[in-house]
Amino acid sequence: MTSKPDYDAIVIGAGFSGLAMLHHLREIGLSTLVVDGQGGIGGTWWVNRYPGVRTDSEYSYYSFSFSKEVRDEWTWTERYPAGAEVLEYLDFVADRLDLRKDIRLSTRVDKAVYGEDTNTWTVHLGDGTTLTTTYLVSGMGVLSQAIYPAIDGIDGFRGEKYHSSTWPRGGVDLTGKRVGLIGLGASGIQMVPEIAKVAGDLHVFQRTPNFVVETTNEPVTEQDMRHLRDHYDEIYEKAANHPFGVAMEPARHSALEVSAEERDRIFESKWNEGGFHFANECFTDLATSHEASELAADFIRRKIHEIVEDQAVADLLSPTTYSFNGKRVPTGHHYYAAFNKPNVHLVDVASQPISRISERGVVVGDTEYELDVLIFATGFDAMTGTLTSIDIVGRGGRTLREKWLADGLKSNLGISAHGFPNFFMSLGPQTPYSNLPVPIQLGAQWLQRAIAWARENDVPFLEATPESENWWREETERAGRATVMYSEGKKAKAWFLGDNLPGKPEEFQVYMGGGQVYQQFCRAAEADGYRSFLANQPAGDRTSHTTEGE
Repeated sequence: MTSKPDYDAIVIGAGFSGLAMLHHLREIGLSTLVVDGQGGIGGTWWVNRYPGVRTDSEYSYYSFSFSKEVRDEWTWTERYPAGAEVLEYLDFVADRLDLRKDIRLSTRVDKAVYGEDTNTWTVHLGDGTTLTTTYLVSGMGVLSQAIYPAIDGIDGFRGEKYHSSTWPRGGVDLTGKRVGLIGLGASGIQMVPEIAKVAGDLHVFQRTPNFVVETTNEPVTEQDMRHLRDHYDEIYEKAANHPFGVAMEPARHSALEVSAEERDRIFESKWNEGGFHFANECFTDLATSHEASELAADFIRRKIHEIVEDQAVADLLSPTTYSFNGKRVPTGHHYYAAFNKPNVHLVDVASQPISRISERGVVVGDTEYELDVLIFATGFDAMTGTLTSIDIVGRGGRTLREKWLADGLKSNLGISAHGFPNFFMSLGPQTPYSNLPVPIQLGAQWLQRAIAWARENDVPFLEATPESENWWREETERAGRATVMYSEGKKAKAWFLGDNLPGKPEEFQVYMGGGQVYQQFCRAAEADGYRSFLANQPAGDRTSHTTEGE
């Protein structure tokens, strides 16, 4: 290299991933800078501030475990923390670990270009300046590149118009207003009960209903926090060894091997416990057996009809085109009960699609629903959207977007892509379907060890081999096709498959084989001397870096 780069590492994104990466890369002595286009720390939690936004994982494992100071000094207040509390937590982490001095906010990245002659990345910023770095890490998140529906007239609506991911920081006064909501994924499901409390009328335009696992949100007591602090390591270890990254008890039986009475007793018990306990602790095969999944679906449909007073509305809220776990399961906080309110109106746009958006509202068939406010909770270009929205330019001038468009989605463990030396992804595509803070922390720690190893062994760059990419694509597809999410005959439009975005290739965006299995693969790559990350090494570097005993 002709000159020393500005930084050893640059991380894009100041959310959970960016903070974890900054802390762990600084620990091994790397001069590291985090840049983020937003005006505050928080990533997805800074961007998403709509009414009702909160975690759908419980507080005890929706956090980092690596700092004893943070663990001992931070106090959660709700079982499922609201977005504002998560932001406060991330701000506390940044302050307590003195991370802010290495974070540059309101700094948008337009492009990053790998220089083959210098083995450095040049990062082009929105203000026209550039920075150079040896290692470039994406911590841009999986759910932040918003998408809008392709509906005629969307720009002509004269009322107020918002997307759940661009909600005004000062909030929106919806009191007494006629509100329309399009989109019923996790964000829309969280918004409905909150908007219903204040709106004059709320029209919910539903194309595909969800299997929502309702829950309660008790305050966290001093005794709860004392127990968490006393048992933090074992709780985190339990979450790390769980397929979904949660500290829950593994199910012991198939839904098909117990009596109908025992099955309903277990379903009822875990439904009452709330949230992901139903999905994770009932039975072993709710995600892999269509028959077992349909039994859970029947149970939830019965619950919907118990909660919702108008049985015709309950019918519309009950999915029939796919079974439980056929798409990501959201948690609800009185979601179904909201439809008992006289000001909440469910509009079926599956049988009669939205024709257009007019100046005054939404037109379904020949019926115009006049609105003051129109809200889109229509989701994100998940997993790949942030990575393909900017030009990440690797060897030969090829962008990551061009690579995935031409070759299909390929990476080694969702961490590294062939053709992009020393470029790494936190929560990249093909990483686990999970409670995200767990793989974020484990991924930052894995990358810390990998880079430390490369520097100790004078390995100039880490880069996925083509063979590793082919293997991981095959394993990701195999694991996904073994689930009820994939079915030729009965399938929901799940963002896990890219089905929520017209024109996006249908391929598994996440690894469905279990977070604990994924971590075993990561440990195996490390034990093997990172050989699956040693593509295109100089001749003298290809064979000398093996593990002891080989």
